[in-house]
Amino acid sequence: MFRGTHTTRLDEKGRLKVPADFKRQIDENYGVQFYITSRTGTVAEVYPMQEWEEIERKLAAAPDSHPVKKKFLKVTNFYGQVVEMDGQGRLLLPAALRETAKLKGEVAVMGSLKHLLVRNAEELRKEIAAEPFTEEDDASLSSLGI
Repeated sequence: MFRGTHTTRLDEKGRLKVPADFKRQIDENYGVQFYITSRTGTVAEVYPMQEWEEIERKLAAAPDSHPVKKKFLKVTNFYGQVVEMDGQGRLLLPAALRETAKLKGEVAVMGSLKHLLVRNAEELRKEIAAEPFTEEDDASLSSLGI
């Protein structure tokens, strides 16, 4: 499971050096191939290929006519790209996604259980400050047994 956040920088070519804690988990549990995509264009979702393939298996079981399935596939394929981690532990983020998500310079790499999220670090700080965790949020999690 991926957890926590690490701040790092993208290089001039748009490559993300995977933070050491996450890299260690990847080396222990996954291969070098990833699917990098987004549902919103504001955050890069970095899936180890076996985790993305599990999502694809579930999607394949749903009817092709399902409107949300179509929408999900359209947006994740638009932003998506299969990427291999290089020998230095770097992933090239798709150019279209780097542009729309403002991914350059300082970025936050966050664990999200089975995948990583990459956000513009300043935008993330602003969002967290503007939308603090509330008592209502706590109550909602309680209904999930958390």
